Amino acid sequence: MVSLIPSTDSAAHVYAHNKVAEVHHPLDPLTPDELNAVTLTVRKYTVEHTGIKALRFVTCFLLPPPKRAVLAALGIPVTPGGKPEVPTNIVRKAESDFFDAVTGTAYNAVLALVEEEWKVESLERLSEGTQPNITMDELINCEIIVQNDPRIQALAKEVGIEPHQIYADGWVIGWDDRFPKDRRLAQAFLFARFSKHENLYAHPLDFIPVIDAIARKIVRIDFPPAWRKEADGSVKLSAPTTQPLPLSDDAFQGANRPRVQPPLARYEFLPDLMKEADPNYKERDDVKPFHVIQPEGVSFKMHGNVLEWQKWKMHIAYSFREGIVLSTITYDDDGEIRPIFYRLSVAEMLVPYGSPESPHSRKFAFDSGEYGMGMVANELSLGCDCLGKIHYLGGAFVDNSGAAVIVKNVICIHEEDAGVLWKHTDYRPGGRSRTVRSRRLVVSMVCTLANYEYIWNYYFYQDGNVELEIRLTGILQVCVTDFDEPTPHGTTVAPRINAQFHQHIFSLRVDPMLDGLQNSVIESEIMAVDAPTGSKENFAGNAFVVKDRILKSQVEDGARDFDWASERRWRIANLNKTHYSSGKPSSYAIMMKGGAVPLMAKQDSWVARRASFANKQLWVVRDDEGPKGSRTFPSGRYVPQTREEPKDSVGKWVNEGDGSIENEDIVIFLTVGTTHIPRPEDWPVMPVEHINVLFKPSSFFTKNPSMDVPGTNDLQSQPAFDTNGTDGHHSNGTSGTACCAN
Repeated sequence: MVSLIPSTDSAAHVYAHNKVAEVHHPLDPLTPDELNAVTLTVRKYTVEHTGIKALRFVTCFLLPPPKRAVLAALGIPVTPGGKPEVPTNIVRKAESDFFDAVTGTAYNAVLALVEEEWKVESLERLSEGTQPNITMDELINCEIIVQNDPRIQALAKEVGIEPHQIYADGWVIGWDDRFPKDRRLAQAFLFARFSKHENLYAHPLDFIPVIDAIARKIVRIDFPPAWRKEADGSVKLSAPTTQPLPLSDDAFQGANRPRVQPPLARYEFLPDLMKEADPNYKERDDVKPFHVIQPEGVSFKMHGNVLEWQKWKMHIAYSFREGIVLSTITYDDDGEIRPIFYRLSVAEMLVPYGSPESPHSRKFAFDSGEYGMGMVANELSLGCDCLGKIHYLGGAFVDNSGAAVIVKNVICIHEEDAGVLWKHTDYRPGGRSRTVRSRRLVVSMVCTLANYEYIWNYYFYQDGNVELEIRLTGILQVCVTDFDEPTPHGTTVAPRINAQFHQHIFSLRVDPMLDGLQNSVIESEIMAVDAPTGSKENFAGNAFVVKDRILKSQVEDGARDFDWASERRWRIANLNKTHYSSGKPSSYAIMMKGGAVPLMAKQDSWVARRASFANKQLWVVRDDEGPKGSRTFPSGRYVPQTREEPKDSVGKWVNEGDGSIENEDIVIFLTVGTTHIPRPEDWPVMPVEHINVLFKPSSFFTKNPSMDVPGTNDLQSQPAFDTNGTDGHHSNGTSGTACCAN
């Protein structure tokens, strides 16, 4: 980066009278007023001190203060049983990325709030080819550019599509080194829409344009080749190679296949359109109402962005890139405030597709790093996305002009019944029993990335468990095929509609502070003892043991694979505090077996070279807080159009010297996901698929911390049927047996 701060008096960097927001917590995100004030300050500064004539903003967000300063301000200790550090002054700071709207050069600015005025602290020109996130304005403009291009209109007309029927999903171009790396590019997947609100994904078109987002023009139109079944039963590509053609070559001739009309059959998801498309469609009429009622209200309290529930306390924030960010998570353990996590978030998400032919081979999206989960988050609706008594938090980001865009009801907070928490029955005659039901706190968000939806649920439980559940739904990304065309790298989910094989790979960032900032990771393997069956040591042959080892070196131990054969697992531990009975360190176990997935692409593939985090299931690095915060993004701060792994990525961090990761301030990146082989049952909208990661206390509490949760005898619960076997919804419930505590 190149600094552009001139050597002038600092007062020259201050602009405007800014409305100062009331901040309850050091990590509260920038308010809409603050966003507007920051971008105004940047705009005025660049006019007066640089040659930039017009700006196009990309991001604007809080630059978090140092970790220890935050913990001191909140009174959270950094050592087991220790006292909080002495608070220091915290300066509120902001960071913004923007473009020179004329040249396309990207810049980064850092500002500080000094005496109620925003001041530019640094302004840097980003290195050549460095691209900040794509913006909502660019995605919308991508479709407009496509719709108004005469070449696109002519090509669409050749397959029966009128200009007003053309629609485009803009994607960052995954990899295309035929273009200069400083050119900001998008690729557009095209569809036809024949009526308002119709499911356009049922009508994919057979060509893919490339758009220069700065010049706002189309610079290339690619045609994917076709797959053909040979007489001997083999499948071959119509083009001689999967390699991209030179830009000087005619793309359509290189594809060596005829034009393909889009399928016209309708596959709707809105009830009125489903009825219109199929007169025999009828919604189920045997679904009775289901209500979540909390007559005395909720059990949680909110103070701004700070939540308290049962014994949990945490800060909840909206992030334009990560979506939900949970911070300063503590648990009240019988009067002792126990720090557990400093910060939790989904820091990156990768969706690589498995079809090798160009241009489909460049189809892999970094949905967080290239777009931003918060930018595409839904405004949630009562009684629809969340049931029961709901509290919402809003969010805000900036558009290209620098104006704040407010997203209402973007984070949903509520409680759910979670089944039985614990139960035991003394089976002996006259024995007693006790049943305690579990309640969990839910913090959730729903994001729409063009065709796909992602539902993020963070769960907090009464027994100290913390869980991230990711639900995947929405519409498959599809492409058109010809009649009877084979699909060796996808599934024909409906006639002439190919849903290509792909993966969803997530990087969960865990910044632990388990009983303090000095933490370690313990790797455990469960192994059968070496002694054979019939031996003195293992006569029945049934013995197995757990072998623990502490991960010590960042270089040697910082990147770990999951091992199914040994049931390999990991615990976050504070080696400075041990359990009074087990003798083991205070720990939280990471339960991620169900979400462990290998990256299917080759290790030297385009996608693997950009997303090293996907090659391992666990990464541990020593945190290194700099002027712009901690080590946060596993594929780098600036992700779009990278062609190699950035220097500020997890694959580089683990190889930076032989740093210790034992008893240090560490950051952990967990890789989980799913390999999606589409089914016809995933069409036209996919039922949710679940990925879960659970953090479970291990030698952290003295005993089961939920023993004080009261049992429940819900008088609203009634028999489903009366004694005659008919609907019993008028029953007073007296025929049931109250068994929560006998």
